[in-house]
Amino acid sequence: MPGEPLTPRDTFPPGFLWGTGTAAYQIEGAGDLDGRGESIWDRFCATPGKVRNGENGAVACDFYHRYREDIALMRKLGTTAFRLSVAWPRVLPEGRGRVNQAGLDFYDRVIDELLANDIQPLVTLYHWDLPVALEDAGGWPERSTVDAFCEYAEVVGRRLGDRVGLWLTQNEPWVVSWLGYGYGVHAPGRTSATDAIAAAHHVLLSHGLATDILRRESPDSRVGVTLDLEMAYPASDDPEDVAACREFDGERNRWFLDPLLRGAYPVDVLERLAPNAPPVRDGDMKAIAAPIDFLGVNYYQRRVVGRGADGGWRFEHRDGSVYTDMGWEVSPNGLFDLMRRLRDEYSPPAIVVTENGAAFADAQGHDGCVRDPERRDYIAAHVDALGRAIAAGVPVVGYFAWSLLDNFEWAHGYARRFGFVYVDYPTLERIPKSSFYWYRDHIARVTSGALADPRRPT
Repeated sequence: MPGEPLTPRDTFPPGFLWGTGTAAYQIEGAGDLDGRGESIWDRFCATPGKVRNGENGAVACDFYHRYREDIALMRKLGTTAFRLSVAWPRVLPEGRGRVNQAGLDFYDRVIDELLANDIQPLVTLYHWDLPVALEDAGGWPERSTVDAFCEYAEVVGRRLGDRVGLWLTQNEPWVVSWLGYGYGVHAPGRTSATDAIAAAHHVLLSHGLATDILRRESPDSRVGVTLDLEMAYPASDDPEDVAACREFDGERNRWFLDPLLRGAYPVDVLERLAPNAPPVRDGDMKAIAAPIDFLGVNYYQRRVVGRGADGGWRFEHRDGSVYTDMGWEVSPNGLFDLMRRLRDEYSPPAIVVTENGAAFADAQGHDGCVRDPERRDYIAAHVDALGRAIAAGVPVVGYFAWSLLDNFEWAHGYARRFGFVYVDYPTLERIPKSSFYWYRDHIARVTSGALADPRRPT
């Protein structure tokens, strides 16, 4: 039957975390309430031509007011964990200095509600909503933003650290740096390779320094960082295609994996990027490589890479492959191969899949139901691939499907739906999709009817 798990029930170890993920700007709304400051995404959305239909996250899913309703949905789903992010400008409206207590009070309430429902919070400090005051001072390409992030980490860790057992410092440094500062398709919309490389270095550095801060302020917790990784395969065995694939993998994956888990940037990529070398100072690489308790991995697609006619990279779409509404190839075996590669080449102490999901053109039927068999099959196939990786000895301790709710999908506005729960945006009504019930039943099967220990992965 399509959607049924293929791996045996005992593949997933005791204490395995089953969850869903979200990000503050994508769901919270309440953009101008209770002292929240302006973020780079507020400004980017207000810039004509940057976001589909000029849409924004000012209301989004209104999680700010509806979080109890949404946590009740999580309880119904049977998840043992929930990934959320803290909005930096809700806590420090100017990026540093003055603390907005109302913002911290909101996250207090959310964390307490989660724990009251036996759901472990996995808290991301930075999911792309830099306060505009810091961007106006130079943003992530400037080292001063690292200092501001450390101040922010201390404020949040001190307030929530007695109840949060799992932290992520940074989400997807490649997206922050290259989509935001290199290619200009995400906030703040800059187009400079120099800025992108400097931003990447400072995001990594901020992770390392914040790791030590969180361990001080939240000593019983586990700390990690999340990378968005794309398993790359050469388009053929032609030496040019093989070389192009390695170049892509170097800039897309190894540029972030190597400093975090090996303490150095990859030499071949440094040579390629030599005109725009990262602004490394003494002690930076040691700080970046601060030991982590787990590596977060966001996985959506593989890449088949060849040498383009212009000497760059060519990405191939293969006949017979299925693609999501984002144009991303559905490739669960790519997740399996990626997990084994991380085990063999980098030996992280543990891995948590912190995002995995698919956008499809979901619609509510005449009977009020939302049927999404494509998403059900996508999640089932990737969960099966993860089970096979665990059986092969990969230390995976959690899986967070993206996403709990349909939400604001960055430059795509509200045109892409990733959720287990359909959101009718005019009314904000929540309607669980058929994939919601598949995931609920899967979790019930593999957890023997009892919630796993929600405290932390072991």
